[in-house]
Amino acid sequence: MDSELRHFIKNARWFASKGRTFQVTGVRRAGTLPLPDEGPGVAIDLVEITFAEGDSELYQLPLAFRTGPDDRLEHALIGVWDDPDFGRSHVYDAIHDREAMSQLLASFADPSLSPGALAFHRLPGSQLDTSAISSPFTGEQSNSSVAFGEDSLLKLFRKVTPGVNPDVQVHRVLTEAGSEHVAALLGWLEVNDPDSQTTGSVIQLGMLQQFLRTASDGWELAQASVRNLYAEADLHAAEVGGDFAGESERLGEALAEVHEVLAEKFPVATRSPDEMAELARSMRARLDAAIEVVPDLAEHRAGLSAIFDQVAGFDAVAVQRIHGDLHLGQTLRTAKGWKIVDFEGEPARPLAERVLPDSRWRDVAGMLRSFDYAALAVARIFAGSDGTGETQRDYRGQEWTLRNRSAFLRACAGRELSDDEQLLLDAYEADKAVYECVYEVRNRPSWLPIPLAGIERIVNR
Repeated sequence: MDSELRHFIKNARWFASKGRTFQVTGVRRAGTLPLPDEGPGVAIDLVEITFAEGDSELYQLPLAFRTGPDDRLEHALIGVWDDPDFGRSHVYDAIHDREAMSQLLASFADPSLSPGALAFHRLPGSQLDTSAISSPFTGEQSNSSVAFGEDSLLKLFRKVTPGVNPDVQVHRVLTEAGSEHVAALLGWLEVNDPDSQTTGSVIQLGMLQQFLRTASDGWELAQASVRNLYAEADLHAAEVGGDFAGESERLGEALAEVHEVLAEKFPVATRSPDEMAELARSMRARLDAAIEVVPDLAEHRAGLSAIFDQVAGFDAVAVQRIHGDLHLGQTLRTAKGWKIVDFEGEPARPLAERVLPDSRWRDVAGMLRSFDYAALAVARIFAGSDGTGETQRDYRGQEWTLRNRSAFLRACAGRELSDDEQLLLDAYEADKAVYECVYEVRNRPSWLPIPLAGIERIVNR
């Protein structure tokens, strides 16, 4: 069984540590669902893997156990083995098994029937159609999501950590506060974790929320706007169909409302002068480390260090709970306005760091970087398509970026920024762009000019 699980995890899209050598060092059954009269047995296992370097990670595997092969699920077969609860079984990734998913949804419909250590929770007033057919999403990487008809969406966290998951926590708070800028949380699934000594006694495994069937991806919408502009490159952005500035403004208003609710519902604090100095030191350290990977950054060391040095001199800065990893890809445009999704924060950071209060300007900076990317990513597609339009598209792209950055920032702040606020925003944006440089060199080297252009603009502001 361990070899089958290792092969499955190694090749899964959601596996976060591809390329590293690991072994399966533990399998714990979080729980099973009540056996139906017909259909597969269903269990959720927690699989510990340990890397050659000695560190380990914990992954959730929802499994469907069938007594024989099922041709419809051949693509989701993990292996065949003897299971202590279900006997000799053909074992499948359960998210692809509609009967298994139906059992999971039924457990949310009646949490009082929660079996064993598994605990299904449902917010009061939420309605579920237990006859809805499940459809797994194919585009995600870090988690797995399954839609049930047109009403609900189940996100199962694959890499799990003891303690409260920030995505569940923030969605619950915003849903109960009546925020219109998130997909309403309907319920969540967790398991008691007696091994956890520091972060609580549960591991949260998944969340059930409203399915936004009219939603369009914010990143795709922004890029469509840029494509329209480049196709009419002799016109200004405001003169072209698909101008995005109005959407940027509404997105800024949505973020401001979410920040306001988060400040009301979670603790707020003031970052002390010593803590501001530490923030600046960490930004400088990330810059120095990045220069080792991206030598092109060296020419901007002095300019960026000057910004970070000024941040180190700040007396105090208000901090609160924020999104933590905001960009256009974390937004959805629906018929009823913008929704902000995925409040897990930066996946690479430890959970304890992701839930710490931070400045609202970190979220704003992330979105500003995203506007840069939208314009320049589309420009890459047009590059070489003709010999005369590149300069004009470059000019129009900068115009589009500044127009949408301004609309978003104006709506989000609700006023002109003070000099200190602008400086702090510059620091967060620069810090983000430095991270992007390292990411691009390691993953998409031809995209490196995008964050480098952003850094040059910040330094020369």
